[in-house]
Amino acid sequence: MSRADLIVNLVRAGTQGDQGLFRSTVEAMAAEERAKHHHQLAERLEENLREANARPKPAEVVRSFDGGHGGLLYEIDPRRTLESVLLPEGVDQAVSELIEEQQRRDILRSYGLEPRHRLLLSGPPGNGKTTLAEAVAHELMVPLFVVRYEAVIGSFLGETSSRLKRLFDFVRTHQCVLFFDEFDTLGKERGDTHETGEIKRVVSSLLLQIDALPSHVVVVTATNHAELLDRAVWRRFQLRIGLPAPTLDQKITWFTRFEERIGAPLGLTPRALALRLRTASFSDLEDFCQDIHRRYVLSLPDGSLRSIINDRLSQWHGRVQPGAQPAASKT
Repeated sequence: MSRADLIVNLVRAGTQGDQGLFRSTVEAMAAEERAKHHHQLAERLEENLREANARPKPAEVVRSFDGGHGGLLYEIDPRRTLESVLLPEGVDQAVSELIEEQQRRDILRSYGLEPRHRLLLSGPPGNGKTTLAEAVAHELMVPLFVVRYEAVIGSFLGETSSRLKRLFDFVRTHQCVLFFDEFDTLGKERGDTHETGEIKRVVSSLLLQIDALPSHVVVVTATNHAELLDRAVWRRFQLRIGLPAPTLDQKITWFTRFEERIGAPLGLTPRALALRLRTASFSDLEDFCQDIHRRYVLSLPDGSLRSIINDRLSQWHGRVQPGAQPAASKT
Protein backbone atom coordinates (compact mmCIF):
# COMPACT_ATOMS: atom_id res chain seq x y z
CA MET A 1 0.00 0.00 0.00
CA SER A 2 1.29 3.50 -0.80
CA ARG A 3 2.37 5.82 2.00
CA ALA A 4 -0.52 8.17 1.15
CA ASP A 5 -3.06 5.34 1.62
CA LEU A 6 -1.49 4.39 4.95
CA ILE A 7 -1.76 7.98 6.18
CA VAL A 8 -5.41 8.15 5.07
CA ASN A 9 -6.12 4.89 6.96
CA LEU A 10 -4.40 6.28 10.04
CA VAL A 11 -6.58 9.41 9.96
CA ARG A 12 -9.71 7.31 9.36
CA ALA A 13 -8.83 5.08 12.33
CA GLY A 14 -8.40 8.14 14.55
CA THR A 15 -11.64 9.83 13.50
CA GLN A 16 -13.69 6.64 13.76
CA GLY A 17 -12.02 5.30 16.89
CA ASP A 18 -11.23 2.05 15.09
CA GLN A 19 -8.44 0.49 17.18
CA GLY A 20 -8.13 -2.56 14.91
CA LEU A 21 -7.52 -0.42 11.82
CA PHE A 22 -5.12 1.79 13.77
CA ARG A 23 -2.99 -1.15 14.92
CA SER A 24 -2.92 -2.85 11.51
CA THR A 25 -1.97 0.42 9.76
CA VAL A 26 0.89 1.14 12.14
CA GLU A 27 2.09 -2.47 11.76
CA ALA A 28 2.02 -2.09 7.97
CA MET A 29 3.99 1.18 8.22
CA ALA A 30 6.58 -0.44 10.49
CA ALA A 31 6.93 -3.41 8.11
CA GLU A 32 7.40 -1.03 5.16
CA GLU A 33 10.08 0.96 6.99
CA ARG A 34 11.90 -2.21 8.03
CA ALA A 35 11.90 -3.40 4.41
CA LYS A 36 13.60 -0.10 3.51
CA HIS A 37 16.23 -0.80 6.23
CA HIS A 38 14.88 2.07 8.36
CA HIS A 39 15.14 -0.17 11.43
CA GLN A 40 15.25 2.63 14.02
CA LEU A 41 12.01 4.20 12.76
CA ALA A 42 10.35 0.78 12.53
CA GLU A 43 11.33 0.00 16.13
CA ARG A 44 9.98 3.36 17.35
CA LEU A 45 6.65 2.72 15.64
CA GLU A 46 6.43 -0.79 17.11
CA GLU A 47 7.47 0.44 20.56
CA ASN A 48 4.76 3.12 20.60
CA LEU A 49 2.21 0.55 19.44
CA ARG A 50 3.21 -1.79 22.28
CA GLU A 51 2.87 1.04 24.80
CA ALA A 52 -0.59 1.87 23.43
CA ASN A 53 -1.64 -1.79 23.69
CA ALA A 54 -0.42 -1.91 27.31
CA ARG A 55 -2.75 0.93 28.37
CA PRO A 56 -6.31 0.18 29.51
CA LYS A 57 -8.43 -0.18 26.41
CA PRO A 58 -11.70 1.73 25.93
CA ALA A 59 -14.81 -0.09 24.83
CA GLU A 60 -14.28 -1.66 21.39
CA VAL A 61 -15.86 0.26 18.55
CA VAL A 62 -18.23 -2.05 16.69
CA ARG A 63 -17.51 -2.13 12.97
CA SER A 64 -20.18 -1.84 10.34
CA PHE A 65 -22.19 -4.94 9.49
CA ASP A 66 -20.05 -5.65 6.42
CA GLY A 67 -16.83 -6.05 8.43
CA GLY A 68 -15.23 -3.03 6.79
CA HIS A 69 -14.85 -4.68 3.39
CA GLY A 70 -18.33 -4.22 1.95
CA GLY A 71 -19.35 -7.85 2.31
CA LEU A 72 -16.77 -8.97 -0.26
CA LEU A 73 -15.24 -11.52 2.12
CA TYR A 74 -16.32 -13.88 4.83
CA GLU A 75 -14.09 -14.92 7.69
CA ILE A 76 -13.43 -18.49 8.83
CA ASP A 77 -12.05 -19.24 12.27
CA PRO A 78 -9.25 -21.68 11.33
CA ARG A 79 -9.34 -24.91 13.35
CA ARG A 80 -7.50 -27.43 11.16
CA THR A 81 -3.85 -28.00 12.02
CA LEU A 82 -1.19 -28.69 9.41
CA GLU A 83 -0.46 -31.98 11.15
CA SER A 84 -4.02 -33.16 10.51
CA VAL A 85 -3.72 -32.70 6.73
CA LEU A 86 -2.40 -35.64 4.71
CA LEU A 87 -0.11 -34.13 2.08
CA PRO A 88 1.92 -35.72 -0.74
CA GLU A 89 5.61 -36.35 -0.09
CA GLY A 90 7.56 -33.10 -0.27
CA VAL A 91 4.51 -30.86 -0.11
CA ASP A 92 4.41 -30.81 3.70
CA GLN A 93 8.01 -29.58 3.76
CA ALA A 94 7.31 -26.82 1.21
CA VAL A 95 4.29 -25.57 3.15
CA SER A 96 6.16 -25.78 6.48
CA GLU A 97 8.97 -23.68 5.00
CA LEU A 98 6.50 -20.98 3.89
CA ILE A 99 5.01 -20.92 7.41
CA GLU A 100 8.48 -20.67 8.96
CA GLU A 101 9.38 -17.75 6.68
CA GLN A 102 6.23 -15.92 7.77
CA GLN A 103 6.85 -16.60 11.46
CA ARG A 104 10.48 -15.44 11.23
CA ARG A 105 10.01 -12.63 8.73
CA ASP A 106 11.84 -10.10 10.92
CA ILE A 107 15.06 -12.09 10.52
CA LEU A 108 14.59 -12.23 6.74
CA ARG A 109 13.88 -8.50 6.56
CA SER A 110 17.04 -7.70 8.51
CA TYR A 111 18.88 -9.20 5.51
CA GLY A 112 16.75 -7.35 2.97
CA LEU A 113 14.58 -10.40 2.19
CA GLU A 114 10.82 -10.91 2.27
CA PRO A 115 9.00 -14.17 3.14
CA ARG A 116 7.11 -15.99 0.41
CA HIS A 117 3.39 -15.31 0.60
CA ARG A 118 1.73 -16.52 -2.62
CA LEU A 119 0.56 -20.14 -2.93
CA LEU A 120 -1.30 -21.76 -5.85
CA LEU A 121 -3.07 -25.08 -5.22
CA SER A 122 -4.40 -27.25 -8.02
CA GLY A 123 -6.01 -30.67 -8.28
CA PRO A 124 -9.35 -32.46 -8.46
CA PRO A 125 -12.13 -31.36 -6.07
CA GLY A 126 -12.30 -32.70 -2.54
CA ASN A 127 -8.59 -33.26 -2.00
CA GLY A 128 -7.67 -30.69 0.61
CA LYS A 129 -7.16 -27.31 -1.06
CA THR A 130 -9.52 -25.42 1.25
CA THR A 131 -8.38 -27.47 4.23
CA LEU A 132 -4.74 -26.61 3.53
CA ALA A 133 -5.55 -22.90 3.34
CA GLU A 134 -7.27 -23.18 6.72
CA ALA A 135 -4.30 -25.07 8.17
CA VAL A 136 -1.86 -22.36 7.00
CA ALA A 137 -4.02 -19.70 8.70
CA HIS A 138 -4.19 -21.82 11.87
CA GLU A 139 -0.41 -22.26 12.03
CA LEU A 140 0.14 -18.52 11.50
CA MET A 141 -2.62 -17.69 14.03
CA VAL A 142 -4.26 -15.22 11.63
CA PRO A 143 -7.81 -14.94 10.23
CA LEU A 144 -8.76 -16.73 7.02
CA PHE A 145 -10.63 -14.43 4.62
CA VAL A 146 -12.48 -16.18 1.78
CA VAL A 147 -13.47 -14.21 -1.32
CA ARG A 148 -17.22 -14.13 -2.04
CA TYR A 149 -17.46 -14.20 -5.82
CA GLU A 150 -21.19 -13.47 -5.81
CA ALA A 151 -20.37 -10.13 -4.13
CA VAL A 152 -17.21 -9.34 -6.14
CA ILE A 153 -18.39 -10.04 -9.69
CA GLY A 154 -20.64 -7.26 -11.02
CA SER A 155 -22.71 -7.02 -14.17
CA PHE A 156 -21.65 -3.50 -15.17
CA LEU A 157 -18.48 -2.38 -16.90
CA GLY A 158 -15.67 -1.75 -14.42
CA GLU A 159 -17.73 -2.83 -11.41
CA THR A 160 -15.74 -6.03 -10.72
CA SER A 161 -12.36 -4.27 -10.91
CA SER A 162 -13.61 -1.57 -8.54
CA ARG A 163 -14.79 -4.15 -6.02
CA LEU A 164 -11.50 -6.04 -6.29
CA LYS A 165 -9.64 -2.83 -5.46
CA ARG A 166 -11.80 -2.34 -2.38
CA LEU A 167 -11.20 -5.94 -1.31
CA PHE A 168 -7.42 -5.65 -1.65
CA ASP A 169 -7.36 -2.25 0.08
CA PHE A 170 -9.00 -3.94 3.07
CA VAL A 171 -6.70 -7.00 3.30
CA ARG A 172 -3.51 -4.90 2.96
CA THR A 173 -4.13 -3.55 6.44
CA HIS A 174 -4.49 -7.03 7.98
CA GLN A 175 -2.12 -9.85 8.68
CA CYS A 176 -4.20 -12.68 7.26
CA VAL A 177 -4.60 -15.51 4.77
CA LEU A 178 -6.65 -14.45 1.73
CA PHE A 179 -8.23 -17.45 0.00
CA PHE A 180 -9.54 -17.55 -3.57
CA ASP A 181 -11.39 -20.83 -4.14
CA GLU A 182 -12.07 -21.82 -7.77
CA PHE A 183 -9.57 -19.18 -8.83
CA ASP A 184 -10.20 -19.87 -12.51
CA THR A 185 -13.46 -17.92 -12.03
CA LEU A 186 -11.38 -14.71 -12.03
CA GLY A 187 -7.97 -15.73 -13.35
CA LYS A 188 -9.00 -17.04 -16.78
CA GLU A 189 -6.64 -17.14 -19.74
CA ARG A 190 -6.82 -13.76 -21.48
CA GLY A 191 -6.03 -15.37 -24.83
CA ASP A 192 -9.37 -17.21 -24.78
CA THR A 193 -11.30 -15.86 -27.78
CA HIS A 194 -14.61 -16.66 -26.08
CA GLU A 195 -13.98 -14.25 -23.22
CA THR A 196 -14.98 -10.60 -23.29
CA GLY A 197 -12.73 -7.60 -22.97
CA GLU A 198 -14.16 -6.97 -19.50
CA ILE A 199 -12.87 -10.33 -18.23
CA LYS A 200 -9.43 -9.54 -19.64
CA ARG A 201 -9.41 -6.20 -17.81
CA VAL A 202 -10.45 -7.95 -14.58
CA VAL A 203 -7.57 -10.44 -14.90
CA SER A 204 -5.09 -7.61 -15.50
CA SER A 205 -6.43 -5.70 -12.48
CA LEU A 206 -6.33 -8.84 -10.33
CA LEU A 207 -2.69 -9.58 -11.18
CA LEU A 208 -1.62 -6.01 -10.45
CA GLN A 209 -3.39 -6.11 -7.08
CA ILE A 210 -1.74 -9.43 -6.16
CA ASP A 211 1.68 -8.02 -7.10
CA ALA A 212 1.13 -5.02 -4.83
CA LEU A 213 0.18 -7.01 -1.71
CA PRO A 214 2.58 -6.79 1.25
CA SER A 215 4.17 -10.04 2.36
CA HIS A 216 2.19 -10.18 5.63
CA VAL A 217 -0.86 -11.08 3.50
CA VAL A 218 -0.59 -14.74 2.47
CA VAL A 219 -2.56 -15.33 -0.73
CA VAL A 220 -3.76 -18.90 -1.32
CA THR A 221 -5.58 -19.70 -4.55
CA ALA A 222 -7.20 -23.00 -5.47
CA THR A 223 -8.36 -24.35 -8.80
CA ASN A 224 -9.80 -27.60 -10.12
CA HIS A 225 -8.99 -26.51 -13.68
CA ALA A 226 -5.39 -25.32 -13.81
CA GLU A 227 -5.47 -25.42 -17.60
CA LEU A 228 -7.93 -22.49 -17.64
CA LEU A 229 -5.65 -20.11 -15.72
CA ASP A 230 -3.95 -17.24 -17.51
CA ARG A 231 -0.28 -17.96 -18.11
CA ALA A 232 0.69 -14.76 -16.29
CA VAL A 233 -1.10 -16.06 -13.18
CA TRP A 234 1.37 -18.91 -12.74
CA ARG A 235 4.48 -16.77 -12.39
CA ARG A 236 2.83 -14.66 -9.66
CA PHE A 237 2.93 -17.59 -7.25
CA GLN A 238 6.14 -18.60 -5.50
CA LEU A 239 4.73 -22.00 -4.52
CA ARG A 240 2.67 -24.08 -6.96
CA ILE A 241 1.40 -27.28 -5.42
CA GLY A 242 -0.66 -30.12 -6.83
CA LEU A 243 -2.99 -32.01 -4.48
CA PRO A 244 -3.94 -35.31 -6.14
CA ALA A 245 -6.42 -37.97 -5.05
CA PRO A 246 -5.40 -40.04 -1.98
CA THR A 247 -3.00 -42.91 -2.49
CA LEU A 248 -3.48 -46.33 -0.86
CA ASP A 249 -0.90 -45.46 1.82
CA GLN A 250 -2.72 -42.21 2.60
CA LYS A 251 -6.03 -44.06 2.90
CA ILE A 252 -4.42 -46.52 5.32
CA THR A 253 -3.06 -43.62 7.39
CA TRP A 254 -6.50 -41.99 7.33
CA PHE A 255 -8.27 -45.08 8.69
CA THR A 256 -5.52 -45.64 11.27
CA ARG A 257 -6.10 -42.12 12.60
CA PHE A 258 -9.86 -42.66 12.52
CA GLU A 259 -9.54 -45.84 14.63
CA GLU A 260 -7.43 -43.93 17.17
CA ARG A 261 -9.91 -41.04 17.23
CA ILE A 262 -12.99 -43.21 17.70
CA GLY A 263 -11.24 -45.21 20.45
CA ALA A 264 -12.49 -48.64 19.38
CA PRO A 265 -11.27 -51.39 17.00
CA LEU A 266 -12.87 -51.14 13.57
CA GLY A 267 -13.14 -54.88 13.09
CA LEU A 268 -11.21 -54.53 9.81
CA THR A 269 -7.59 -53.54 9.39
CA PRO A 270 -7.03 -50.04 7.97
CA ARG A 271 -5.41 -51.65 4.92
CA ALA A 272 -8.36 -53.96 4.26
CA LEU A 273 -10.77 -51.05 4.63
CA ALA A 274 -8.67 -48.86 2.31
CA LEU A 275 -8.67 -51.60 -0.33
CA ARG A 276 -12.44 -52.16 -0.12
CA LEU A 277 -13.57 -48.53 -0.21
CA ARG A 278 -13.70 -47.08 -3.72
CA THR A 279 -13.22 -43.34 -3.36
CA ALA A 280 -11.27 -40.70 -5.23
CA SER A 281 -11.07 -37.85 -2.72
CA PHE A 282 -10.26 -37.01 0.87
CA SER A 283 -13.68 -35.39 1.28
CA ASP A 284 -15.28 -38.79 0.51
CA LEU A 285 -13.03 -40.42 3.12
CA GLU A 286 -14.13 -37.84 5.68
CA ASP A 287 -17.82 -38.28 4.80
CA PHE A 288 -17.49 -42.08 5.02
CA CYS A 289 -15.87 -41.95 8.46
CA GLN A 290 -18.41 -39.45 9.79
CA ASP A 291 -21.17 -41.72 8.47
CA ILE A 292 -19.71 -44.64 10.43
CA HIS A 293 -19.19 -42.54 13.55
CA ARG A 294 -22.81 -41.32 13.55
CA ARG A 295 -24.24 -44.83 13.21
CA TYR A 296 -21.87 -46.15 15.90
CA VAL A 297 -22.87 -43.45 18.42
CA LEU A 298 -26.57 -44.06 17.78
CA SER A 299 -26.14 -47.82 18.23
CA LEU A 300 -24.37 -47.62 21.60
CA PRO A 301 -23.96 -49.49 23.91
CA ASP A 302 -24.41 -52.62 21.81
CA GLY A 303 -23.21 -51.40 18.41
CA SER A 304 -20.75 -53.42 16.34
CA LEU A 305 -18.32 -51.31 14.35
CA ARG A 306 -17.53 -54.19 12.00
CA SER A 307 -21.19 -54.69 11.00
CA ILE A 308 -21.73 -50.93 10.68
CA ILE A 309 -18.68 -50.62 8.41
CA ASN A 310 -19.79 -53.56 6.23
CA ASP A 311 -23.24 -51.99 5.92
CA ARG A 312 -21.76 -48.58 5.01
CA LEU A 313 -19.43 -50.19 2.44
CA SER A 314 -22.44 -51.79 0.73
CA GLN A 315 -24.24 -48.46 0.63
CA TRP A 316 -21.20 -46.58 -0.67
CA HIS A 317 -20.57 -49.12 -3.42
CA GLY A 318 -24.06 -48.35 -4.71
CA ARG A 319 -23.50 -44.59 -4.83
CA VAL A 320 -23.72 -42.85 -8.20
CA GLN A 321 -20.25 -41.64 -9.20
CA PRO A 322 -19.63 -38.23 -10.84
CA GLY A 323 -20.42 -38.41 -14.53
CA ALA A 324 -22.25 -41.74 -14.23
CA GLN A 325 -25.78 -42.16 -15.51
CA PRO A 326 -28.40 -43.62 -13.16
CA ALA A 327 -29.60 -47.08 -14.08
CA ALA A 328 -32.74 -47.21 -16.20
CA SER A 329 -35.77 -48.47 -14.36
CA LYS A 330 -37.51 -51.58 -15.63
CA THR A 331 -41.11 -51.37 -16.71
